[in-house]
Amino acid sequence: MVDDEPLSAEESLNLIAQQNRRMRRELGGGPARILAAWALAWLIGWGFTYYATQSGDAVPVWIGGIVVPVLFFGAVGYTIYVTARAGRGLRGPSRITGAMYGWSWCLGSIGLTVVDIRITSFGTLTPDQISLMWTGTWLLLTGVMYMAGGTIWQDRMMYGLGAWMLVSAALSVLVGYPANFLVLTVCGGGGFLLGAIVYFVREKRGRR
Repeated sequence: MVDDEPLSAEESLNLIAQQNRRMRRELGGGPARILAAWALAWLIGWGFTYYATQSGDAVPVWIGGIVVPVLFFGAVGYTIYVTARAGRGLRGPSRITGAMYGWSWCLGSIGLTVVDIRITSFGTLTPDQISLMWTGTWLLLTGVMYMAGGTIWQDRMMYGLGAWMLVSAALSVLVGYPANFLVLTVCGGGGFLLGAIVYFVREKRGRR
């Protein structure tokens, strides 16, 4: 048997590019699809809530309290599915870092929920103030976690998205109720959408 001739530099690069494209398809398309799922949840969920506050009695505001959690749970489920696929075959520090970051999201969300529920139960805040507290603190957590992720993986886009969420958190409190829902829709959902577009373009160009 005669060994095959070695690949040229151009053929090797083409083979690597093909394997990278195949890997991204198998892993679910990278962060673009995850951010797109969250953009959809924020734009529809918070957009509907803001519309309900402006519609008078046409649409009860409490419906938004159902729509938002349903969309968010759907986005969480999709995120877990994609990251689980991406984690298959990974070993060592990369897998540990990803797992620790995921658990940080989980524990941070549980802790913040307990804090907000406890403060709400005191009965000293008005409904408008409660709304500002919940939306502002969750935007704050989102911003901090994305900045932490950007720092860990040296991803400037992710870090910038986190910084944008922190600005949005401050803005949502400053504008008051019910405009805070509009901030979550435009700034929060829009930020996720912009991030999804940027990552999608990067993936199309074959960049990591």
